Amino acid sequence: MSEETEPKSGHDGPYPAPVVVSGLTVDPGWIDYNGHMNVGYYGVAFDQALEVMLDEHLGLGETYVRTAGHGPYILQSHLHFTRELLEGARYAIHYWLADTDAKRLHYYAEMFAEDDGALCATQEALIVNVSQATGRSAPFPDWALTRLARMAVEHENPDLAARLGAPLGIRRNS
Repeated sequence: MSEETEPKSGHDGPYPAPVVVSGLTVDPGWIDYNGHMNVGYYGVAFDQALEVMLDEHLGLGETYVRTAGHGPYILQSHLHFTRELLEGARYAIHYWLADTDAKRLHYYAEMFAEDDGALCATQEALIVNVSQATGRSAPFPDWALTRLARMAVEHENPDLAARLGAPLGIRRNS
């Protein structure tokens, strides 16, 4: 377990469901030759907003890495693209905690255009807590487990289950 016994950022709840990170803007450098945000930058956009959510709400972002010597590593991520974003477009990302255990958290996120509220992309990811000293997975500290358990309860949503684990493949009409 982490040596850190007290959180240095975040809060103990309640946690909004979903946690919304808004006021984000598509950077001009993210635009590709098709004139819209390049596929790779959707991952960057989700990651930058995730850092805000982890640090400001759960206390598991950059502050945690600097003070506890542990940090979140994404093990797996699935992105789905539903509508393009153009240069300068403002967007928001909504995060739900889908599941958690002693070392991991599973989240689902949706990216919305702020001008019309259209869904532009989704991300589902699995994060593991890693010790910076060993480079191996490690349990979250007790305070983080308490926060994660509370957020998991506050984010319970039967509709969310239908959005998780979407398969990849060509769908054919039979």
